[in-house]
Amino acid sequence: MSLIIVTGSGGLVGSESARFFHEKGWDVVGIDNDMRSQFFGADASTSSNRQKLERDLKRYTHVSVDIRDGAAIEALFARYGTFVDAVIHAAAQPSHDWAARDPQVDFGVNAVGTLNMLEAARRHCPNAPFVFTSTNKVYGDTPNRLPLVENETRWVVDPSHPYSALGIDESMSVDQTLHSVFGASKTAADIMVQEYGRYFGMPTAAFRGGCLTGPAHAGAELHGFLAYLVRAVVDGLPYRIFGHKAKQVRDNLHAHDLVEAFWEFVQAPRSGEVYNIGGGIWSNCSMIEAIGFAESYVGKKLDWTYLDEARIGDHIFWISDVSKFRAHFPAWSVKHDVPAIIREIADACLARR
Repeated sequence: MSLIIVTGSGGLVGSESARFFHEKGWDVVGIDNDMRSQFFGADASTSSNRQKLERDLKRYTHVSVDIRDGAAIEALFARYGTFVDAVIHAAAQPSHDWAARDPQVDFGVNAVGTLNMLEAARRHCPNAPFVFTSTNKVYGDTPNRLPLVENETRWVVDPSHPYSALGIDESMSVDQTLHSVFGASKTAADIMVQEYGRYFGMPTAAFRGGCLTGPAHAGAELHGFLAYLVRAVVDGLPYRIFGHKAKQVRDNLHAHDLVEAFWEFVQAPRSGEVYNIGGGIWSNCSMIEAIGFAESYVGKKLDWTYLDEARIGDHIFWISDVSKFRAHFPAWSVKHDVPAIIREIADACLARR
């Protein structure tokens, strides 16, 4: 019987990972102390996801541990030792705005927590594939230097630029850019994941996601763009758009598609890899387009206001070029597009009501 440790197991990616690997016959040890409720309030709590995992998955064990506590993480890995066959590290402080309020907590969770996980894995299960949920924010605001052209509903990359066809690849520099405090802490973690792969020879990979989403996402205004937008339409909540004429573009990847990518890597791991991962050219939208999709499906208008000032470091355009990952793992593909994701999120919101 295979065993996997999943951090952030009550969150979007963590809970999807727990369910996916459990269905594959694996035992799952989930780590989550519901810091999300501290970050974003009770509405963003992961407690309901935790309860569903404990109810639905017979081989799921939950551990309420803070990943900043190196001794506790060390003790957990010592308990399971060489029985650990894979690690998915999805726990994080995920918000630009929140990070600026408390940089020490943000860096502690994102950077120090990741180092604690890596070191415990190196000591006790160095051959277990280590998957890290990184972010495209490691590139800072460098994407905003691309030659962008304004269309009716979105910004696009000038057709003469190499990124115009498939999106942004891993060759983009992470240096000399405005990251935001959150981006800086995630960059530190991302580089450490690479280093443990290259220096210690561990099978590690940093998956630099764009917008990761799905019906299990407890979206909040400060994090979880698509999930919160759809919830705002369903529940009649006020919604604010920050700058870029509401034409900023995001690719959106369903959490199940992301975890399928994790699965492919776990089956044939490599050392110190970096992958841009997202909906790519198959699943992306602008803010205006997302609002239109959601309003059309739900049958209600969104109560939104526009603020001309953009958030610091916010991307005007992001579409992930996933060619590198698909070249390494050709069986993987994006199966959910934006309209399908919005339908799933809306149905989940309506069911909760």
